[in-house]
This record gives sequence, structure tokens and C-alpha cells, in this order.
Amino acid sequence: MPANATSRLSEIEMPARDKQIPATAAFADEAAWRHVHAVTKAAGSSFYSAMRLLPPARREAMFAIYAFCREVDDIADGDQPTEERQRLLNEWRAEIDRVYDGEPNLPTARALAEAVARFKMQRKDFIAVIDGMQMDIDQTIAAPTMAELETYCRRVAGAVGLLSIHAFGISTRRAEEFAVALGTALQLTNILRDLKQDAEIGRLYLPREVLLEHGIESRDPDEVLAHPAIGKVCEDIASMARERYDLAAKARADCPGKALRPAVVMMVMYRKILERLIKRGWRDLDKTVRVSSPEKIWVALRYGLM
Repeated sequence: MPANATSRLSEIEMPARDKQIPATAAFADEAAWRHVHAVTKAAGSSFYSAMRLLPPARREAMFAIYAFCREVDDIADGDQPTEERQRLLNEWRAEIDRVYDGEPNLPTARALAEAVARFKMQRKDFIAVIDGMQMDIDQTIAAPTMAELETYCRRVAGAVGLLSIHAFGISTRRAEEFAVALGTALQLTNILRDLKQDAEIGRLYLPREVLLEHGIESRDPDEVLAHPAIGKVCEDIASMARERYDLAAKARADCPGKALRPAVVMMVMYRKILERLIKRGWRDLDKTVRVSSPEKIWVALRYGLM
């Protein structure tokens, strides 16, 4: 593989801090908390297991963040006409403003309001997530440029990491670098895991430059996945993901205390998925790759109680 393949995702710039809102009387009612808990649990992901390691207030804040991400993602991936999905996403932009004004309407936003006031999460990070979903609405992403992929990962994953470290209780520069590197690694892992699923809806997140480097000129998802060189492309993306996991691990070593333990659990679980994808290869894309429930428990005990 080319020597520069793993460095194509450039160091992601850290966004400037915006003005923090003061703690206010904004609160989420019991129905709002039940809602975000149900959304998170129903997803059945590794996230739920990892976040249960947190103290109650921080755990509920993470459930609210997850529910927000799930709901805006469902809008972007929905079957509604583009105009309706745009309307719903615009409503969420307005709802984030209402969260910071202390007047949220939606159940998830009411849950977010208390978390935002308590843990000083930044408005721009919520907006960045929405901007990432906007990219999926504006066009069907198929073989984006590396720069477009960078932007997409920074928005839909890096921004979530930045929100999360506030809920975890640590927001140092190295913690921010950890959050963005890990978010990118998780997103690249998801891209490799969901190649077939994304292709079924016309999407392909493999970067154009890597495709061309391996002689794949098509941007049609089905044609790309059927190309003899698809394995080499995926190997390059897997190397990028590994590099990001390594960067996250190095940044984590410079962060004091145990605040990032839930994120470390996520890192270990998703790296297991990545290594199993690599072992499976890139031809049998219908074969599901996951971490079993017993493994999740073991990882939570091993890394969550450190």
C-alpha cells in the first residue's frame, strides 16, 4: 500500500471554544429522561453498555446526546421526500437554539437542556452534527473526496466526541484530541462495516482518491464493491482507522483520572470489530461482524473498572 495512505486524513483541527451558557433553571422532566433512555436502550449498541459505567447524571447526559444523534440520523436516512427531511432537520436547528434559551419542546431536547446546563456542552458541536446530517440530505454521498470525508467525520463523529468529554467531566486539549481521533476511528470502522448496507441506499463513503489509486473509476456503489481491487481500498481505509485508534490511545494516556473509561470501552469494542472485518476480508460483505454480549461484558469489566 502507498506510504502516505494512512496519513491522508489530516490532523483534524480543533474548533475554537464558543461562549458557554450559564447553568440555568432549564430541566428535563421524567418523561424526557424515560424517552432518551428508551431510545438508547432500543438501539442495542455497545454504547448503552459502555455508558452505564458512568455516574447517573453523566450517564443520562450521554443518553440524551445519543438520542439526539439517533434522531437527526434517522431524519437524514429517512424515506421522506427531501423537502420534509430538510424541514425536520431545520426544526432541530431551531430546537438547539431553544435548548440554549432554556425553552426546548421535544422530549430529547428537554433532556439535553439539563445536560447542557450542567456540563457546559457547546452549541456549535450540536450544530456540527446537524451539518453532517445535512451532507447526507444535500446529496447522496458516493465516493467523496478525502477533504469531504474529513469534514463528514469531523461533523458526525468528532463533534459527538467533543460533546461527550464534557459529559465525562474532562475537557483538556488532549481530551479533545482523543475525542476527535476516536470519533474518526469509529466512523471509519462504521463505514467499513456498513459497505453493503450503505450501497443499498446508493451511498459510498470510500474516498475518491483511494478508489482512483487502485484503478476504480466508477462512483456507483454496487460497481465499486464488485471491483477486484475493492479489498486494497478497504485495506487502506482500515489502516487509516488503525492510525486514528493509535492516536486516540496516545492522547488518552495523557489524560488524568478515569473520566474517559466509557470511551475507552467503546474504543476497545470497535477496534475488535475493525480487526474482525479485516480478518473476514472484503468479499463476503453480507457476513455480520459484531461483538457478542459476553464479550461486551468482559470488555466493560476489564477496561471500565480500571
